[in-house]
Amino acid sequence: MPLRVVLLGPPASGKGTQGRRLAEAAGVAYLSTGALLREAVEELTPLGLQAKPILDRGGYLPDDLMCGILGEWLARHPDGWVLDGFPRSVPQAEFLERWLGDHDQALDRVIALDVPMEELLHRIQARVECPECRWSGQATQASGDRCPVCGSTVSRREDDDEENFRSRHAAYSRYTLPLVDFYDQRGLLSHQNATASADEVAGVIHRLFFPSAVSG
Repeated sequence: MPLRVVLLGPPASGKGTQGRRLAEAAGVAYLSTGALLREAVEELTPLGLQAKPILDRGGYLPDDLMCGILGEWLARHPDGWVLDGFPRSVPQAEFLERWLGDHDQALDRVIALDVPMEELLHRIQARVECPECRWSGQATQASGDRCPVCGSTVSRREDDDEENFRSRHAAYSRYTLPLVDFYDQRGLLSHQNATASADEVAGVIHRLFFPSAVSG
């Protein structure tokens, strides 16, 4: 059975790290909408030009635009996926629910990564991203200044200054946090304390889906 999972959590909670690990373990596609949008901005695509001023102030793109983008992506990945960064609002969650129903698919689980603000602020000070494969993580996880996945040079994300982060966190609290109740009411939500090491968090998450497997 294809695995379909949504990861929720504030900026710097580890969604990218855990999403990639889970997708790889399950053999399904992984999507970071944040990385997708940042790539569009860098490449000056029509989407990127529309998104840049919104992202620069730490805002969210309009629901209709994001839903259109995700509908096209979902249609290309019928064999399962892990979503990081979508849905980001109740209307987006309702769109995903309708889309899955229309295509005889269902969401397996939603994992909410819980990290306090103090830890999040500490993480963004050392977070880096690869411009080639879009790996994102702590500088200590890179090999010097090299991406551990593809070997390209990593650097800090432009949107990881504290002012922008606080703006993104406020947007998360306003628009995305209500999804905790949305999915809890549907019996799909699992909370995960994400303050431990990435390996420990991954181990707990993987056991939700592969109880007999030992995660590395």
